[in-house]
Amino acid sequence: MRLKFTISYDGSRFAGWQSQAHGNAVQDALERAFLDLCGARAVVHGAGRTDAGVHALGQCAHADVPDGRLPLHAWLPALNARLPGGVRIMTLRAAREDFHARFSAKGKIYRYTVWNGPVMPPLLIDRAWHVPQALDLGAMRAACASFVGHHDFAAFSARRPKLEGATRRTVSAARLGKSGPQIALTFRGDGFLYKMVRMLAASAIRCASGKLPPEEIARLLRDGGPRTNHVAPAGGLCLVRVVY
Repeated sequence: MRLKFTISYDGSRFAGWQSQAHGNAVQDALERAFLDLCGARAVVHGAGRTDAGVHALGQCAHADVPDGRLPLHAWLPALNARLPGGVRIMTLRAAREDFHARFSAKGKIYRYTVWNGPVMPPLLIDRAWHVPQALDLGAMRAACASFVGHHDFAAFSARRPKLEGATRRTVSAARLGKSGPQIALTFRGDGFLYKMVRMLAASAIRCASGKLPPEEIARLLRDGGPRTNHVAPAGGLCLVRVVY
């Protein structure tokens, strides 16, 4: 039986999503829970990889488990009882045999959180990027508007694939929301390159702080480079949802 499940995790407790030799990745924690429950390894396939320190509200994954091992409704509590406190499976259901968490996905939604106040609340440490200086929200919105569309995002990737066209992506929405000192940048796209969202967020902040003209964003997208060296801290980023 193929199980599809959504996972929420505190990225500050893990070395990213993808399995690591030291065993401290989210995938490792999930596969240990399946091993303990099934007595055999079940490979957990995620919709995508999040870096160390990046959080998730709605990461999606699938795994194949023995038929009849447990009733469907029993899998969620049984797995959560075997997971460390920083990760929980939020929903779980049976999926079709041809479903794949990564290859069936149509897109992802990420949110980047900034605290734009003089003092960072301790409870937001590792949850937001503290940017105390004054920000021009109009310039930030202009930067976000430039990101929307089908572009070559080579300048906003920390790793450039060699295949022609491999850095082209479609960002369907890049929105700015503000509640007091807290700013939320929400990005929706068909896929994102390595560290791309953190680079987009850093560039938007640089525009808002007067360090980068908003029109330079359009030039970088048009010319495909050079790559920006500015990457926002991992703790402000959260994978909100995988779109199917």
